[in-house]
Amino acid sequence: MRPVTVPHTSHWGSFEAQVVHDAVVGLIPDEHDPEPTPVLRGVADALEADVRVRRPAVRESWLAGAVDGGERRPERRGGEPFVEVSWERALDLVAGELQRVREQHGNAAIFGGSYGWSSAGRFHHAKTQLHRFLTCFGGFTDQISNYSFGAAAAILPHVLGTASAASGELTSWDVLAEHTELFVLFGGIPLKNAQVESGGLSRHSTRGWLKTLKTRGTRFVAVTPQRDDAPEFLGAEWIAPRPNTDTAIMLGLAHTLFAEGLYDEDFLQRYCTGWDRFRRYLTGEDDGVAKTAAWAGAIADVDPAVIRSLAREMAVHRTMISVSWSLQRADHGEQPYWAAIALAALLGQIGLPGGGFGFAYGATGTKGNARYPFPAPVLPVGTNPVTGAIPAARIVDMLVSPGADYEFNGETRTYPDTRLVYWAGGNPFHHHQDLNRLIRAWQRPETVVVHEAFWTATARHADIVLPATTTLERHDIGAASHDGRIVAMKQAVPPRGEARNDVDIFTGLAERLGIAAEYTQGRDEMDWIRHLYETTRASAAEHGYHLPEFERFWADGSVEVPTGSHVLLGAFRDDPEANRLVTPSGRIELFSETIDAFGYDDCPGHPAWLEPSEWLGGASAERFGLHLLSNQPSARLHSQLDMAAASRDTKIAGREPCRLNPADAAARGIRDGDVVRIYNDRGSCLAGAVLSDALRRGVIHLPTGAWYQPAAPSGRGEPHALEIHGNPNVLTRDAGTSRLGQGAAAQTALVEVERYAQPAPEVSVTSEPPNLTEDGAGVETR
Repeated sequence: MRPVTVPHTSHWGSFEAQVVHDAVVGLIPDEHDPEPTPVLRGVADALEADVRVRRPAVRESWLAGAVDGGERRPERRGGEPFVEVSWERALDLVAGELQRVREQHGNAAIFGGSYGWSSAGRFHHAKTQLHRFLTCFGGFTDQISNYSFGAAAAILPHVLGTASAASGELTSWDVLAEHTELFVLFGGIPLKNAQVESGGLSRHSTRGWLKTLKTRGTRFVAVTPQRDDAPEFLGAEWIAPRPNTDTAIMLGLAHTLFAEGLYDEDFLQRYCTGWDRFRRYLTGEDDGVAKTAAWAGAIADVDPAVIRSLAREMAVHRTMISVSWSLQRADHGEQPYWAAIALAALLGQIGLPGGGFGFAYGATGTKGNARYPFPAPVLPVGTNPVTGAIPAARIVDMLVSPGADYEFNGETRTYPDTRLVYWAGGNPFHHHQDLNRLIRAWQRPETVVVHEAFWTATARHADIVLPATTTLERHDIGAASHDGRIVAMKQAVPPRGEARNDVDIFTGLAERLGIAAEYTQGRDEMDWIRHLYETTRASAAEHGYHLPEFERFWADGSVEVPTGSHVLLGAFRDDPEANRLVTPSGRIELFSETIDAFGYDDCPGHPAWLEPSEWLGGASAERFGLHLLSNQPSARLHSQLDMAAASRDTKIAGREPCRLNPADAAARGIRDGDVVRIYNDRGSCLAGAVLSDALRRGVIHLPTGAWYQPAAPSGRGEPHALEIHGNPNVLTRDAGTSRLGQGAAAQTALVEVERYAQPAPEVSVTSEPPNLTEDGAGVETR
């Protein structure tokens, strides 16, 4: 039988699903995609995964307590069976809990989680649907910013007036290809990250653009502890510093430019403010320490001559300074971004085609693409009546310290008293640091509700789990503002088991809570998809662009949208008075009076080198001699599709691979393929050793996203408990980047590693659901 083909898109690319008898038998990547990723096949694998959540399920003692009014035993989360119940029963329980918490504690006691990339679809976007529903219900405690670039999102508005240099439009690839002579990559530009895009991706173009730059003569320098953070074909010069020392290197480069008269005084005076104050720090007038190349080299363990040579080369070539998101996910993560701007300002190339700075080239598949000139489709959320949002990475502090004050971006705020956590479309047991601390904090709320398609660690640590559909089981519309296409995401197969769309779950709850009219606005799935498209179409018309009517778009399966070229801060460069930045001075702030007035010793009023809490140059390295790098994996997105073949194929003895320098491995008696134990005072995990000379000595690399599986599930989160699958966040430090940004600091962590001599426990978390009892084992359901 000839398959029916259905157009769709995903985080990993656009495709046509081949369907026979309600089964997806293949995925054909978009014909225009020059480099489709093999990870894409996991979208189909996920449909039939053994760890699908098939029916609504309730944690055993929570359900018993709800029935007889007894204890619900939150300390047992993650360590006891679930009871499968009917949808009617499950929705009654959730609606009742929402009503109870609101009446007894107020809406601020409801935390609306859902940090994650659950779907490329703009309508069935779980976080947006959850926030829309809770807003209609009277509000909730929200999250500010994200784990990806939380520190950057806080510092950049003070320096540039907006965070768009990290989250939005960069100088576009076509401009770089024409003008950039030297591309300096702090943190590299790993192509594995460019496989994905939140709103969908029609063309993987990053590799092609990099090859074009290389062919046209651009020279690349990669400043990173991992040589393969830059593709081999770039032939990049590799500078391998100690992790978390990039700010010192940037300051050493800046000092060399100043000391040798290679800086642009006119640019600093016309386009910047605070140069005099920053210069005093740079030259040591303030603290007696000149930030010379020799000073920087000693901190970073890099030859000072290399730093001086690079500074001179940057001064005589059109230079783009690229800084990855990973650098600001570290202790004092605000500083490398601010220092990179200051370094670019000394060069005087900001706003010139191919010069200046750009944050996160390669972080996703559309970074470096120009934005199309009208808004992408987005589901409206409404205005949340609760204003007390917390920084995204401060969830545990919120749970363990209700009513406590904390500092954030110049304000003193207060953590709410969280009684109910509602999570949809994300996995905090992937994103968050120090998972043992998270598990202990996770016992604090009275109820945890989770929408999930799979039995992830978050689902296993919930009280009520509602089975959600995957992307191929629903209609949607895919769009990313830096991608050149809007895609009709057509449902390929019926939902598996009793899975429901998030919007249908929320509609059922809204009906019970009396807010259905406000939540649905009388629209069903296709009505909303049509509405989102037509809203974008009207906006396009206002900008002079014609998009076809919805029926034509849906029949064709996609529509091309225009993109162009862009130079970051080009308009500001052309006329700094007519195009003033949204900073107090209207200019680039190398010294910020605002930040200085906050009085933060962990984020002063100018870019500065601040010693990390854990690093290879500090005393803590005497006990734990390896710096842990835990970045984006190559065979999945975050923790998504860890159960799929592409991710499984990378495992060693069923565990996440970790890479070591051969010399570090030899010193510890570790051979390639060994199961190893990685540990520090926060926790320990097992992984599979891979020896690689692409890492500098003293560094160990364990990607994020292996589904958390403790050796003995208890829900207690003891630091001595062993995680057996290779989840690095049992090792990472749960502390804010600074009081300014309060971002995630996962890349600041020291560990040790040893060969694991005992028989390694079997990994089952990605292949077997938890212990399930049908229909309550005597507990009445309806």
